[in-house]
Amino acid sequence: MKRYALGIDYGTNSCRSLLIDLDDGSEIGSTVFNYPGGEMGILLDPRNPNVARQNPQDYLDGLEKVAHGALQQAREKVPGFGADQIVGIGIDTTGSTPIPVNREGTPLGLLPEFKDNLNAMVWLWKDHTAHEEAAQITELGNRIRPNIMAKCGGIYSSEWWWSKILRLRRADPRVFEAAFSFVEHCDWIPAVLTGNTDPLTLRRGVCSAGHKAMFSAEWGGLPDKEFLSQLDPALADLRDRLYSEAHTADTKAGGLCAEWSRRLGLKEGTAVAVGAFDAHMGAVGAGIKEGSLVKILGTSTCDLMIAPADKPLADIPGVCGIVNGSVLPGCFGIEAGQSAVGDLFLWLVNHLVPDSYGTTVGEKFVNMEKSLSAMRPGQSGLMALDWNNGNRTILVDARLTGLLIGQTLHTEAHEIYRAYIEATAFGALTIIKRVEEYGVAVHEIINTGGLSIKNEALMQIYADVIGRPMKVSRSEQTCALGAAIFGAAAAGVGTVADIQSRVTAIRNKVFKPIAENHRIYTELYALYRTLHDAFGTRNWSGKLSHVMKELLAIRDRREA
Repeated sequence: MKRYALGIDYGTNSCRSLLIDLDDGSEIGSTVFNYPGGEMGILLDPRNPNVARQNPQDYLDGLEKVAHGALQQAREKVPGFGADQIVGIGIDTTGSTPIPVNREGTPLGLLPEFKDNLNAMVWLWKDHTAHEEAAQITELGNRIRPNIMAKCGGIYSSEWWWSKILRLRRADPRVFEAAFSFVEHCDWIPAVLTGNTDPLTLRRGVCSAGHKAMFSAEWGGLPDKEFLSQLDPALADLRDRLYSEAHTADTKAGGLCAEWSRRLGLKEGTAVAVGAFDAHMGAVGAGIKEGSLVKILGTSTCDLMIAPADKPLADIPGVCGIVNGSVLPGCFGIEAGQSAVGDLFLWLVNHLVPDSYGTTVGEKFVNMEKSLSAMRPGQSGLMALDWNNGNRTILVDARLTGLLIGQTLHTEAHEIYRAYIEATAFGALTIIKRVEEYGVAVHEIINTGGLSIKNEALMQIYADVIGRPMKVSRSEQTCALGAAIFGAAAAGVGTVADIQSRVTAIRNKVFKPIAENHRIYTELYALYRTLHDAFGTRNWSGKLSHVMKELLAIRDRREA
């Protein structure tokens, strides 16, 4: 009998399903559900631009919609298909996206007394209200627990678990006290599906625990009570209501419970895998292996690599974490990334691009891509820092902001768009240089996500800036594909590597660097690093007076 696996991918603005054939990776069903809450699924506070929350009800409604949609498509596409042929379910989500829950594991945002309280809702990954708390954790950690801090790059982020919980404690003590515990989004959905939402017994994933909550068996799990109590005694008390074990995503969280079997139309007892973050599962869906760097290009980017856990691996300053088993079992997962890519481009189109490029967002992007593709590197005289949502790697500073220099009265919107693309490419190159500096070799780069498939100009610029071929994953939905792979592994179909070998592949078209373009970008990158270090580091000293003039000199040479 044919076997299939279902992956559910919870993104920033929507969730989607992917139903795959485990023999060859054929995608036989997929549906998208846009979160109805807030603005594009995000609950905002007009008084504070750092707030980004979500309604947990959107997650549950989406789960039903996308599962039924995938099943319906499969029935129409595959003769004889039956839901009982689905052997496993995998879940990926954004992160760190913690949920305050009561003793039964019900999100506080679902309770009547908190339904209008933003602080009781899900704290989305891109919520940056906890920047002061992150700075406090960083200072204390480096002072008294440097071994812990070294594994998360030496800097703790406002995007992460403890920062957000500590922020809630200070901003809204009533909600904090009502929360018996906290659960990552990627752990809560498998708990719901298996019918065990008890915060003390549900299975937590090592991906979220290790990268965001500073969990490691090396120091006994979560950070110790002494450390937490110096942040706030309430955190030390909370530690007893969290967890002491964390599992790789090929572990079975449990079987599909009767209620959700009925609601989804799937067989009761179907294996549900332990959850993980979207980027990490996306790396698996893209076919990650040792020497591969997988770039998930979406609203933000996440860069993933692996290294054998049985070999020494140096701590890498400025990365988002090094965690055993967070991507593949038996390997260290190395995470880095950028806080705004697709979001930055969308902001540009929504706020600055005139209607002369088109009347819809799609038209504007298409026409700007045509115009910027005709340009040569350095031709606009522009340079940007893409920190409009802070910097994730290697500076790890949410309080950094964007910068654009070189504008004149003749600057056009597509030139700014190209400068932003180049800025994200320069940031990607900075990440590669940092991991290689610490002994992790990058032999190939595999890109995935909507931008890698829909924007060929971006892919070529990345190849030219980085100076390496840009490969693109065959699947448009590698996060959901990775989730499906883990669902199958949890069901005992095979190892993750075995399943990967059958269901993942690279597209035929590879974007190769153009030597002349790379030469110019090497020159431009030196100017980028000057701006990067001047505005992003505390101890930089030097002069910036040459930057504008050198940009103009490069522009003039390109126009000659």
